Amino acid sequence: MSEKVALITGGAQGIGAEIARHLAKAGYNLALADLPGQASKAQAVIKEIEAAGQRGIFVPLDVTDQQQVFQAVDTAAEKLGGFDLMINNAGVANVDKIEDIKPQDLEFSFKINVFGVLYGIQAAAKKFKELKVPGKIISASSIAGMRAFPVWATYSATKAAVINLTQAAAKELAPDKIKVNAYAPGVVGTTGMWDAIDAKMSEINGKPLGQNRKDFIDTIPLGRTVEPNDIANLVTFLASDKADFITGQTYAVDGGGII
Repeated sequence: MSEKVALITGGAQGIGAEIARHLAKAGYNLALADLPGQASKAQAVIKEIEAAGQRGIFVPLDVTDQQQVFQAVDTAAEKLGGFDLMINNAGVANVDKIEDIKPQDLEFSFKINVFGVLYGIQAAAKKFKELKVPGKIISASSIAGMRAFPVWATYSATKAAVINLTQAAAKELAPDKIKVNAYAPGVVGTTGMWDAIDAKMSEINGKPLGQNRKDFIDTIPLGRTVEPNDIANLVTFLASDKADFITGQTYAVDGGGII
């Protein structure tokens, strides 16, 4: 199995860390790019990567800074000896009624969820072309980008933008054999995001805490929320040569919730 190199933004914890574990088992050396304060969490994941027989490094990164994103890709390629895969995983989720959305919150969400993804696409494309590699770019969208959710207007808008960036980039980069896709999780059960959603929805509709969460899970045909492993399985497939003829697609990982 030939070794490849991937960079994962937001790679120190949660979904990003789980993607790293899966890709290490698939033969990737990994650059975990995250905020400087996440270094210790990243080192714990790097130990797991090394236990799988691969190399891992931590790259401090603020995805809202275009120059930093380009430098992070350069660092990954230089220290790990190549560059084959970009995972634009970093993101934030604001929960607010639409009348209450503040300009600074809107700007912050777009800078991370949209600008950060665009910078990642740009940096990866530049590096792939420089190395003459038919690389892959996989970005984080959401089912909220496919169907807007109440109290998630900002988040839904940013994730819809990721879907459109993915489609446009796939068409533009296809002549260089660069594939661009995205994953769209449902609500992940192991993050604290649900607590904020549930509290805000309770405020709006008066249901007791926990009821909105239960009601949402009841709409999922497969009967549970998403686990990071579900997402990492899809990303690992899209990164593999089995997905070499797939580009411009966004795949829901939500147990059938938006059918």
